[in-house]
Amino acid sequence: MAKYQGKGKGRRGSSRSSRSLTLGATVAAVVVAAVVGWFAYRAAADLPGEKLPDLGNAHIQTASDPHAPYNSEPPTSGPHLPYIAPWGVHTRPIPLELQVHNLEDGGVVVQYNCTCPELVDKLRGIVSRYDKYVILAPYPAMKTRIALTAWTRLDRFEEFDEKRISRFIDSYRGIDHHKR
Repeated sequence: MAKYQGKGKGRRGSSRSSRSLTLGATVAAVVVAAVVGWFAYRAAADLPGEKLPDLGNAHIQTASDPHAPYNSEPPTSGPHLPYIAPWGVHTRPIPLELQVHNLEDGGVVVQYNCTCPELVDKLRGIVSRYDKYVILAPYPAMKTRIALTAWTRLDRFEEFDEKRISRFIDSYRGIDHHKR
């Protein structure tokens, strides 16, 4: 009577096949994770403006209440009033403690530091395209001619650049930053 010799080989073959399948799945998972990570890194790296540390979102009752200093000018996060400024075009400066709450609520603030009606008209043309979440206002104390702020993001420059301004607004407008 002949012995059946295929039984042992089949197990070894099946074990090898299982290991190959596991190794293949592991390699595929690593490749997918690397690709996703690369795209996430590029997306974050390509966001406009300087990224600043988040100073939190504590409420103060009045603009004159003492609070921790902001880490940028104009500010991009930190202590703020419990209400927001109306969205749209403003002809007077907005208190810092008020504009920060707009940023927390998903707003972008476009500010300028000049007596420059032509520039203001161009900025107004961009801001007016948005029904909410965007503000245009003067900021006389600013060191640059134009500044764009969103929650923890700041872009400052001297010359009008419509693409730069629109890209900043489109990147951050409407993103709520309330701590959950």
